[in-house]
Amino acid sequence: MSHITGLTFGGAVWTPEFVTAINQETCIGCGRCYKVCPRDVLDLIEKVTDEDDDDDGGDASVMSLKNLADCIGCGACNRVCPKKCYSYAPAVAA
Repeated sequence: MSHITGLTFGGAVWTPEFVTAINQETCIGCGRCYKVCPRDVLDLIEKVTDEDDDDDGGDASVMSLKNLADCIGCGACNRVCPKKCYSYAPAVAA
C-alpha cells in the first residue's frame, strides 16, 4: 500500500503525517496546540483520573482528539507542544 503524498512549492515530494493519538498522561492542558490548529481537530476536556475527588481546588484538563478526520497533517500541534504528546502516521492511499 502506498501513502498519500504531495509536492512542496519547490517540487519535492512530501508525505504528510496525520495526528493519530495524544498522550494524555504527559499533556499539561496548556492549550497551545488548540490555538495553532487551523482546523477543528482538538478539544480541551477535564482529565479523567482513578483517584477520588479530594476537591483540592484544581481541575486538571487535557487535550483530546475531537475531529480526527479534519486533520490536514500540518504538524503545528506538535511543534508548539512543550511535552511532545502527539503521535502521527502517514495516511494510506485508498
